[in-house]
Amino acid sequence: MLWLALHLPALSLESWAATRGPDSAGRPLALLHEHRVLSADALALARGVRPGMKRATALALAPDLLWSAADARRDAQALRAVADVALGFSPSVSWATPADWRDTGANPAAGPALVGVRLEVQSCLRYFGGLPRLLDRLRQALAVLGHQVHIASAPTALGAALLAAWQGDPACRADWALGPHSTHLGALQPLLDTVPLALLGPGPEPLQALQGMGLHTLGDLRQLPRAGLARRFGPTLLTAVDRARGDAPEAHDWLSLPACFASRIELMARADTSAQVLAGAQVLLARLVAWAGARQARIVRFTLVMHHEPRHRQDPGLPDHTELPITPAEPAADANHLHSLLAERLGRLPMAAPALELSLHCTQLVAGAAPNSELFPSRASEREGLARLVERLQARLGAGQVQRLAPVADHRPEYSTRWLPADPARLGALPAPAVGHAGAVAQARTLATQPLWLLSVPQPLAESGQRPLLDGRPLQLLAGPDRLETGWWDGGLAVRDYFIAQAGSGALVWIYRHRLPAAQSAAGSGADDGAGGPAPGWFLQGRFA
Repeated sequence: MLWLALHLPALSLESWAATRGPDSAGRPLALLHEHRVLSADALALARGVRPGMKRATALALAPDLLWSAADARRDAQALRAVADVALGFSPSVSWATPADWRDTGANPAAGPALVGVRLEVQSCLRYFGGLPRLLDRLRQALAVLGHQVHIASAPTALGAALLAAWQGDPACRADWALGPHSTHLGALQPLLDTVPLALLGPGPEPLQALQGMGLHTLGDLRQLPRAGLARRFGPTLLTAVDRARGDAPEAHDWLSLPACFASRIELMARADTSAQVLAGAQVLLARLVAWAGARQARIVRFTLVMHHEPRHRQDPGLPDHTELPITPAEPAADANHLHSLLAERLGRLPMAAPALELSLHCTQLVAGAAPNSELFPSRASEREGLARLVERLQARLGAGQVQRLAPVADHRPEYSTRWLPADPARLGALPAPAVGHAGAVAQARTLATQPLWLLSVPQPLAESGQRPLLDGRPLQLLAGPDRLETGWWDGGLAVRDYFIAQAGSGALVWIYRHRLPAAQSAAGSGADDGAGGPAPGWFLQGRFA
């Protein structure tokens, strides 16, 4: 067997700092527990802030320090997203710290040193093209979550977890710069002998006693009689060492993907604008995409919920939360695309009250991976790009403000199209040109040549010696007549001769004149100019681009 272990040394701090806004950039960060520093970022460490330091001392060293209390629930939700990514690579995934021997004390500072997940990959190496390619794809999938991740491989799950956790230690071997990857027990066991005992999480008091006896590594522990160690410290510690070395079987609590996605985060600061909400929602979207990717599916619909601050609501009738459903035109698994849709919707949504927390829910998926990228554009890829454009316009302007032209079975140019709401989900079934005027008219027209730009109402033209004038200058007829006779069944008789003419500026225009005399056509079954009968003379109907 071959195991990969993912260790996240700064998960707690990163899961809190992920929602920081641009106004807090450049300020040092720290997490506290019982008024003492639990962890700090690089800026705080550069100011002299150290884990275990009292809060007052840390604030004296860094007055602009941003701090918060450690939150186990927040860390668990962030770690759940990492597990979802791992489940996309292997069905055999468990937590990095076994539940039967990790420290379960209430003090976070004394919690387990192994934070992450482990996955068995021996059965899927061939599918991914070997271990190096698997590691590359795994790192790319984890990068969207924004966590620092150490990865190691070993024949045992606990051995891989210990090696991954030791990578960040300054005392770690220099040749581990690319990560320790051991594929057989003969190479793993010498490496484990140099691993610090603290990574096994024996607890503060047993660890202090062991270090007082001069035992600092797993190799030091193995030099002492097992019976004496078991009587003094119990069998759990020695059993963990045996499991890491492959001398004892390992038990696993396998993880599975939840049927529905639900994640909630607390914002670092109160969000008064949509930009601040969007910064926090980006974290939730990354987790959503990781969950959907593990299920080999794409997202049909999700809902962002903004939980408001009650004391800042001026109207007691306002709801305590605001729901914002997002439905892509086509099922999607692209975090950037979902982020852009959410940004457009948030830009149009007034904030009822400041938001303190955000949650995101998704229950609707469609099975199947996203289509492969193409080197050259095809009809399918062009329709997908068009659907996304219409989708963004609807999110920004409103669904009713974005329309498309649909063809009508009528040969009269002014009646050959109509406006309908644009449905991005149906754009893929329409011919590509049908979203433009020319494409819509082309399905109903019978005239040989017709311009793209048509006037909503034909414009009467002046005449001089029976020649049409445009802007006071005569038009030169280039082609025609192209005859049209239709509309006798609905009272809109159109008996016309169409011509292509050239204006004095060189532009080409589309004009027509009535073929029947005014008196004769007026006595017909209707009028095509809406004024009681077809008026004589020339009319401008369109312009050529």
